[in-house]
Amino acid sequence: MLNSPADRLVKPIHLMPASARARLVSAPTPLQARLQRELKGDVLFDRASRGRYATDASIYQIMPVGVVVPKDQEDLRLALRIAADGRASVLARGAGTSQCGQTVGEALVIDTTKWLNNIIRFDKDARTVTVEPGVVLDHLNAWLKPHGLWFPVDVSTSAQCTIGGMAGNNSCGSRSMEYGIMVHNVEAIDAILADGYETRFGKLSSMTADARTRDLVDGVRGIALRERNEMRERIPKVLRRVAGYNLDLFDCQSPLPFSDGGEPNLANLLVGSEGTLAFSRQLTLKLAPLPAHKMLGVVNFPSFYAAMEMTQHIVKLGPVAVELVDRTMIDLAMSNPAFRPVIEKALVGEPQAVLLVEFAGEDRDTQVAKLAQLVELMGDLGLPGSVVQMPGADPQKALWEVRKAGLNIMMSMKGDGKPVSFIEDCAVPLEHLAEYTGRLTEVFRKHGTEGTWYAHASVGTLHVRPILDMRRDGASKMRAIAEEAAAMVREYKGAYSGEHGDGLCRGEWVAWQYGPRINEAFRDIKRLFDPENRLSPDRIVAPPKMDDAANFRFPPSYRERAFEPRLDWSAWNVTRDPSTGEEGAPGSGGDLADGLTKAVEMCNNNGHCRKFDAGTMCPSYRITKDEQHVTRGRANTLRLALSGQLGEDGFASQDVKDVLDLCVSCKGCKRDCPTGVDMARIKIEARAAWTKRHGVRMRERLIAFLPRYAPLASRMPALAGAVESGMPGVARWLKTKLGLAPQREFPRFRKPFLSDTTSKPVASATNEVLLFVDTFNNYMEPDNARAAKRVLEAAGYAVRLNVNAGERPLCCGRTFLSAGLVDEAKAEARRTLDALLPHVERGVAVVGLEPSCLLSLRDEFLAYGYGDAAHKLAEASFLFEEFLVREHAEGRLHLKLGPLDKSKALLHGHCHQKAFDAVRPVEKVLGWIPGLDVQTIESSCCGMAGSFGYEAEHYEASQAMAELSLLPAVRAAEDALIVADGTSCRHQIADGAQREALHVARVLAMALDSTD
Repeated sequence: MLNSPADRLVKPIHLMPASARARLVSAPTPLQARLQRELKGDVLFDRASRGRYATDASIYQIMPVGVVVPKDQEDLRLALRIAADGRASVLARGAGTSQCGQTVGEALVIDTTKWLNNIIRFDKDARTVTVEPGVVLDHLNAWLKPHGLWFPVDVSTSAQCTIGGMAGNNSCGSRSMEYGIMVHNVEAIDAILADGYETRFGKLSSMTADARTRDLVDGVRGIALRERNEMRERIPKVLRRVAGYNLDLFDCQSPLPFSDGGEPNLANLLVGSEGTLAFSRQLTLKLAPLPAHKMLGVVNFPSFYAAMEMTQHIVKLGPVAVELVDRTMIDLAMSNPAFRPVIEKALVGEPQAVLLVEFAGEDRDTQVAKLAQLVELMGDLGLPGSVVQMPGADPQKALWEVRKAGLNIMMSMKGDGKPVSFIEDCAVPLEHLAEYTGRLTEVFRKHGTEGTWYAHASVGTLHVRPILDMRRDGASKMRAIAEEAAAMVREYKGAYSGEHGDGLCRGEWVAWQYGPRINEAFRDIKRLFDPENRLSPDRIVAPPKMDDAANFRFPPSYRERAFEPRLDWSAWNVTRDPSTGEEGAPGSGGDLADGLTKAVEMCNNNGHCRKFDAGTMCPSYRITKDEQHVTRGRANTLRLALSGQLGEDGFASQDVKDVLDLCVSCKGCKRDCPTGVDMARIKIEARAAWTKRHGVRMRERLIAFLPRYAPLASRMPALAGAVESGMPGVARWLKTKLGLAPQREFPRFRKPFLSDTTSKPVASATNEVLLFVDTFNNYMEPDNARAAKRVLEAAGYAVRLNVNAGERPLCCGRTFLSAGLVDEAKAEARRTLDALLPHVERGVAVVGLEPSCLLSLRDEFLAYGYGDAAHKLAEASFLFEEFLVREHAEGRLHLKLGPLDKSKALLHGHCHQKAFDAVRPVEKVLGWIPGLDVQTIESSCCGMAGSFGYEAEHYEASQAMAELSLLPAVRAAEDALIVADGTSCRHQIADGAQREALHVARVLAMALDSTD
C-alpha cells in the first residue's frame, strides 16, 4: 500500500485531552459501548463532538447519533457491521464541504479523512489510481504531478474536499467541458452495502458472478430497461445534471457524454448517490495527462448580459474553461489586499463582468493561436481591446486563485443576512443563459434581495446565492425564489441540480425534475441496495422539504444566551440592506454581545481551514487531523455554547476549554480564513469567561505577570541557570509542580537594555523614531534591541526609547490575555497609549521588535474600546523591518550594508507577521545585504506560541507543530543563517534543532559591521 500525500507531509497524532475522552454521555447506548470496545479508531458520542458533526457547508444542522473515525479498512468494516447489528443509520462524511446538507443527519457519521486517506494502487500506463475515500484532491494531484498526470475534476474546494465526497456528490469543476464530471472519471468502486456485503462495482464484464452481485446487476438492468423511454424523454440533455441516480447509464443508445462506449458501468450508479446505496471503501479513478501549456484570456464586458450572451460563441473556440466573475465579485476582490493587485491586472476600464477563458494542450503554438482567435472574435463581436492576455503561469495561477475564492469572498459578508445556497447549480443550455440570468435577477429584486453571479459560464451553470436572513423571513423567500427558478429551468429544458447534488436542499426537487415514474424507479433502486433505508436516509428518495425549519442551523427559534463580552465586537455587529447587500454602520445591529456572536457565526463551514500542506492555518489540525482542533470545529463549538446547545455553562464550559486547548492563537485564521473568523480574539473571550468562573492557576499567574517581576528577575540573571545546572532535581520538581515541561529550560534573564544609561532624553527631530522595546527583548535578549537602535541610528534616525528613568517599561499586556486577565491587559494598554500618544501626535513612528507585542498595538488595542487614540497608535506602529521598508520607499533611508560571511539565509516568519502580511518586509530588508540569498520556510506555527510550548500537557503538540516543516528545514540548512523575529520561534529552533536563530535587526547590524 502506498502512503497518502497527506501522510508524507505530516505524521498525525491523537492529542485529545483526557477530560474530553472521558466526558461521554452518562449512559452509553449498546451501539456506543460496542463501538468503543471493538474499534481502534475514534468513537465520539459526547455532546460537543456530535455538535461539530451536525453541520456542513449548508444551512442545515441535525445532531448525529455519534461519530466514528475508523483507523483502517477493518475498522470501517467493523463499524458498518456493528451499525447493521444495531439497525443504526449510517452517514458517510469526508471533509464536510457539502453545500446541500449531504453530510448531516440523525445517523452514525463515519469520517474517513483522518486515516482512510491512502493511495492503494497506481498504474501509470493505464492512467488509473486507486485511493481510499478520505484522500484530498490536492494531495492526490500533488502525488501524481511527478508522473505527469492529474485527476481533472478540479473543484474549487480542492484543498480540502475528499475523493469519496466528490464521488458521492458527483462533483464537477471548472474544466468539465474538457474532462467531464466525476461520473465520467470513475472507473470502479469497491463498496460495502448496508448489510456488510462487499463487491466491486465497475463495467458489467468485470464484475464478479456471485449470486448477490448478479441480483444487483439484473435488478438495476430491469429497472433501467423498464423506464428507458421515460428517461429519454425526461432527463435533461445538458452535461451538468446530477440529480437522483445515474440510471440512464444502462441506455446504451444514449450513452453518457465522455463515456467509453456502449458497456454500462455500475460504478456510475454509486457516483452521485450521496451514500444512499453503499459505502465506498476505495475508488479507482481515470487520470489525464497534465497539459504542457496553458494560455489565459480575460475578456472584459461592459454589461453582465453581454458576457452571458457571448459565452456561446467563445466556447466554439475549444477552450477548456470559461469562468465568470461579475462586478460585485470584482469589487469584493478589489477590497481584499491580497486579491487587489491580481484582479487589477486583469481589468480593462470598469467592466461589469469578466470571463476567464483558458486554452490548454501539448502544443504551445496551438494555444497561442487560440488565444489570438479569442482576441479576434471579441473584436468581431464589437469589443476590440477587451481581452487581457496572460500567457505566464504565475499570473494565471494567481487569477485562478481569486476565482476559486469566489464563494468565500461572498460569504465574508457580516451580519445576519448571508448568501444562501439553494438555486446556485441550475444548469441551462448556453443559448438561454443570458435570458435566464436576467429573469432570475428580476426575481431576486421582487423578493427584496440580490445575488452575485460567478463560476461555470462554459456549461451554463452559474453559481448565485441570494442574500437571506434565515432567522426571520429567509425560509419563505427561499421557497418562493426556488419555485420561480425551477419553473424557468423547466422552460429552458435545463437541470435544477447541476453540480452540488441534492441533499436536504434540492432533494425534494428530484421528483419535480424527473416525474413520478423515474422517481419511483429511484425508490426501487434504493430498495434493491438498501431495503432497510439505513444508508444516508431521507436523501434522494423521500427527502424532507428544503425549508423544514427543524433542520436549519439558524431556525426562527434560534436564540443566543446572555453574555457580557470583555472586548469591543462592534465591527461585526452590522445590519445589511438585503436589496443592495450594503452594510450599515458598525454597531448598528444590536449590542456588543451580538457582535461577538456574529463574529463566531462568520464561519460558514466551508472547511478551508482543513488544509494542512501550506500557509499558517491551522497548526493544531495539521498535527491531529481532528475536527475538534480546526477553526471550523472550534467555531461550531463556540456557536453551540453561545446558543445554549451545550448546557448552562456557555463560554465557561469544559467543552469550550477543550476545543480551544490546542489553539495557539497564531492568527492564521484571521488571514487565511476566507470569512475572517478571528479565533485568537474569540479565544480571549473564552479564556476570560473560564478565568472568571474557575480562577487562575499558579502557572498562568507566573506567565501573566512576567512583565511585572522581570525587573526583579533581571537583577539575578544567573539564578535560573544555577538551578538548572546545579540543582537539576529541584528544577525538575519545580517544573512538575508548576505544570511546565521538564524538557524546557527556565527563561534566562539578563541586564535590561532599557536602563538609565540608555534612555537619555532625545531632542525632537524630523527624523525621530520611538523604539518600543518589549519585555522579552529588554530582559532576555537585549542584544536585539541594541542592534535595532544601532541600525536606526546608522540610518540617520534619532532614537527615543519607551521608558523614562525610574519608571517600569511599557508593556503590550499580551501575557495577561493568555491567562484571561483582560482587565490587567487593558490597564497596560491604557498606560502604553497615554505614554505613546503624545509622540504619535507629533508624527513620530513607533517601531517594535517582537511581532506578537508590536502587532498587539494594531490588533488587540483596537478591541479595548479606547476609540481614536488606539487607532492613531495603530496607524503609527511598525515592526522594525516594516519601518525600514517604508522609509526606503519614501527615499528617507540611507543605510550602507556590506556582505556577510554566509551567502544564504533561511527565514521563518512569526505567525502574527504572516497574519498581517509582514513577512515580505523582512525578505526585502535582508535582500539589501549584498550576496545574501534569502529563502523563506513554508511553515506554519513554530509550536512554541508563547507559553504553549512550555506547558507540560502541550509539549508533545508543540514539538509536532515544529516538526511539520520548520525544524526539518533548519536542520537541512547547515551553512545558512537562520533568521526569526519571534522570541518563541528562536527558542523553539534552539531547543529542537540546536541552532541559533537571529532577529533581523542583528543580521543588519552584522552587515553594518562588514562595511567598516
